[in-house]
Formats: sequence, C-alpha cells, structure tokens
Amino acid sequence: MFRKIVWKVSTICARAILRQRNARLGRDVRFYGLPITSGDLRRLTLGDRVVLINRPEGTALGVRAPSILRILSDTGRIEIGADTGISGGTICSAASVTIGERCLLGADVMVFDTDFHNRPAEGRRYARPDWPAISRPVVIEDDVFIGTGSKVMKGARIGRGSIVGAGSVVTGTIPPFSIASGVPARVIGTVEQAPTVQ
Repeated sequence: MFRKIVWKVSTICARAILRQRNARLGRDVRFYGLPITSGDLRRLTLGDRVVLINRPEGTALGVRAPSILRILSDTGRIEIGADTGISGGTICSAASVTIGERCLLGADVMVFDTDFHNRPAEGRRYARPDWPAISRPVVIEDDVFIGTGSKVMKGARIGRGSIVGAGSVVTGTIPPFSIASGVPARVIGTVEQAPTVQ
C-alpha cells in the first residue's frame, strides 16, 4: 500500500514540477520519489512510459540518491526514449545525452558528456567552463542494459542491444549487441539476438 501511495503522489508532483519548468514529458511517465533537476528543462525530454526510481525501496538493489537530471549549458540536452527505466541515475549534459528506447540503467549509473572543468591548470577551480571545448555528445542506443555503478563518459556510444557490466567505465564506442565490462570497458562477448520471424 505504501509503495502505491509513493508512486501516485511522486508521479503527480514530479510531473507538475517538470511541466511548470517546460520539460517535455511523454504519456504515462512515472516517478517513485522526486528527482533532482536543474538547468533549462526545456531541453529535457522524457518519452512515453519512462520510469525514474528515486528512493531506495523502489528497486531490488536500492539507490544511494535520487535521480539527477542536469542541463549544464545553453546547448545541453537530455533525451530519454520511451519505456526506459532509470534507478537513481545521474545524467548531466553540456552538449547532448541521448538514451534510446527500452533501456535499463541500473542503480546509481552516471552518464555525462563533459569533463566539467577546463584543462589549463591556472584558474581551473574558478574559471567558467568552456563547454564546447570540454564536451562531446553521448549516445546510448535502444535496448541497452547498463549495470549498477557504471559511468558513461563524454563521447561514448553504446550500440543497440548491448550490455555494460556493473562498475564499468565507458569512454569509447561499444558495438551493437556486445557485452562490455571493465575500466575502461572492453568487449568481452556478444548478446544473442532473437530470431527474426518471417
């Protein structure tokens, strides 16, 4: 009973807050607890039936913190495709982060398209970030499963149907239907594809 109440109240409140800030929400987007959001949310799109888990009891493994969705710059953009589920994930964008349909992001996954700080050592702590110089788009294609605690970093691309093992760090391109794991993530196997019906 408690969970049903949390789902209902969280979803009503989160939808109202995000719509007030001009985020684009598809049909039946659901929230378990409230996410943390910042930036120009006109650049945030959540597709139909996206689910964000923001409380520990909302998923078997639990989450350490609510989901965080941050638009960091005037060019940042986050697009999350239909039927994707995220558990306590952090997504930050200064360029663009695109997550496809039917993806699963395990507990506490982080996705970011920027280094956050400039490279020159002098004044790095206080300098305004040069977002174009330190950011590159991230693309996660349809049907990808990313295991708990993984990090998907700037410029990464994860091909359709792939699996990323827990605790991995993705810095490059993972081909479609691959199993990748490690730091940095490397392909260690392939995902079986369902036979096509003729």
